[in-house]
Amino acid sequence: MKVRAKKLTSFDEISTFLKVPIQLLHDSNPERISSLIHAGETFNIPFSKEINCHISSTSNETSIRNIIDFYKSSLTSLNSPNFIQKHRAYDFNVLQEDLETLLTAFPFIKQRTVGTSVLGLPLIELQIGKGTKKVHMNGSFHANEWITTSVLMCWLHEYLQAIVDGESFQGHDAIELYEKTTLSFMPMVNPDGVQLVLNGLSPEHPHYQSVLAINNNSLDFEQWKANINGVDLNNQFPAYWDIEKERKIPKVPASRDYPGDAPLTEPESIAMANLANAEEFDLIVAVHTQGEEIYWGYMNCEPDESLSIVTEYSRLSGYKPIRNIDSHAGFRDWFIFEKKKCGFTIELGIGVNPLPLNQLDEIYEKSKGIFWASLYSLK
Repeated sequence: MKVRAKKLTSFDEISTFLKVPIQLLHDSNPERISSLIHAGETFNIPFSKEINCHISSTSNETSIRNIIDFYKSSLTSLNSPNFIQKHRAYDFNVLQEDLETLLTAFPFIKQRTVGTSVLGLPLIELQIGKGTKKVHMNGSFHANEWITTSVLMCWLHEYLQAIVDGESFQGHDAIELYEKTTLSFMPMVNPDGVQLVLNGLSPEHPHYQSVLAINNNSLDFEQWKANINGVDLNNQFPAYWDIEKERKIPKVPASRDYPGDAPLTEPESIAMANLANAEEFDLIVAVHTQGEEIYWGYMNCEPDESLSIVTEYSRLSGYKPIRNIDSHAGFRDWFIFEKKKCGFTIELGIGVNPLPLNQLDEIYEKSKGIFWASLYSLK
């Protein structure tokens, strides 16, 4: 959150007052060369539980208000017990609102666009951390699995707050995970599809005729999994793609399961492959629904370390680990096949997609350990 110095101060003083790691102050202000801050200068601080204590304090001697001014707009936007609008239908617009809140509260987050959807929506990646271990997580590959984005955002908020407030999980300090690991976080791979499932199709939609035809002239898009072109993005990757092409029933664009005319024809799948190739992640987690299962192997290409990691996932969540399934051409399949590194598909919750929002809290509580273990289990 952006603040203004009332007098000469420093990151050391701010860190002491707010009990925030000084590294986070530097990372929140990457353009600053000096740790000294002169009166009238603006700078960023991460939101911590100590801030509320100082704002409500009646003691002028100990209050951070003697050192900095808070902008009312920042305090208003962060004056909520829940930064994530988890009980709303989580479309791209809600995601953007919550990302803006998180970026205000935790300015050490880096955000970039790694591609665009068919309809031109940005494919947003967040980067958190400074470590050499690289972990990637994504959600909403499939449009009617949009609840995965809600869960991912709840995972992320808990982690960010723990980093700032010096908290830990299972004995692992969040700030140490931040220093040792760089997290690549893509909450919504298929924004066009999510918008379609949650908001429907209007006659003004640029793909109105083609989407309606793909959906057999029905305006019910609850079961739509594909991108707006009718291509299943998780059947788009060059890992025995030809097998999936041959056996999948849809041979033309469809609401689900159509793998396209060739691997990597869609801008969303191309962006994901380019990202993985550029960043050389050590571990990826693709979050889907449903079944409370974890898929962790592919064609015996996975490293030995995958077994110990999935065992920890299962211990923390109760989810069933499954090494091999008769499926190809998925993002995780390709990552393991191509990189020979750890890749996992997490199937959240139980029921029929799209899972209802009233499951979200239970899903979050059961699965949050998977998020944390992804950060600390790599050797």
